[in-house]
Amino acid sequence: MIIRIDELSDVPIYQQIRNQIVMGISSGELEAGDQLPTVRALALDMGINTMTVSKAYQLLKTEGYIMTDRKNGARIRTEIEKQGRISSGNRSELKRIVSEARISGVPKDEIINLVNEYYGG
Repeated sequence: MIIRIDELSDVPIYQQIRNQIVMGISSGELEAGDQLPTVRALALDMGINTMTVSKAYQLLKTEGYIMTDRKNGARIRTEIEKQGRISSGNRSELKRIVSEARISGVPKDEIINLVNEYYGG
């Protein structure tokens, strides 16, 4: 999986890394047990500080997407807890996206079609 960061984005780099790994898991590009690059290797590849990658990995670990240990590094968890609900943070983000789409004149059907496409339905 190739992680790309947008240096002009308002989204912090560690959050962009986190988001792309979550999307990779969701799409099947990253599967249970897959090894992630070491913090040092990913930081070097992207030309960013190791602490930025470390922060992204720590967030992913806290959220239950990855597991880490000194011997094996970071891997995608084999069992990701399915909470069956949208977090309040994601709910707020979705509300912002829908609000911007409404203001821009995007038809509701287009938003629903995108959700179906991204959700796999």
